Amino acid sequence: MHDSISRYLDPEAICLRVEATSNRDVIDLLAGRLAALGRVRPSFVGAVLAREASMPTGLPLGGALNVAVPHTDPEHVVKPSLALATLARPVGFGSMDDPDEEIPVGVVMMLALDNKDAQIDMLREVAELIQRPGALAALAAATSPDEIYAVLGA
Repeated sequence: MHDSISRYLDPEAICLRVEATSNRDVIDLLAGRLAALGRVRPSFVGAVLAREASMPTGLPLGGALNVAVPHTDPEHVVKPSLALATLARPVGFGSMDDPDEEIPVGVVMMLALDNKDAQIDMLREVAELIQRPGALAALAAATSPDEIYAVLGA
């Protein structure tokens, strides 16, 4: 069902039950995974952090679990990829709806796409995934990359 997400998500870029104290911790971790895999340029993490500061990506979903989708411009990407983290405890991300509001986020999907149109399509696919009943909770509860892929393929 979510072929693009599954296709771009490398198992080595999946971090489960992460102990983080800030959104920066999570962004650094995921960007570091993508950099280690050769998927992003050294400028990527700084660009994601700068974008997150001016245009936050926390999506308030109205429940106990929210998601963030940090990303940046295509010139910082070597090869299209995604990274995903589930958090042991939520950390604050600025809300996409109201940048002055911080919301607790438990699942982070980092996009590293080399084309603006692909970014829009991927954001749409992520939105469809997280609106599917139970999908976000299943991602948050996953204990292995295989369980993440099972949720994506459902």
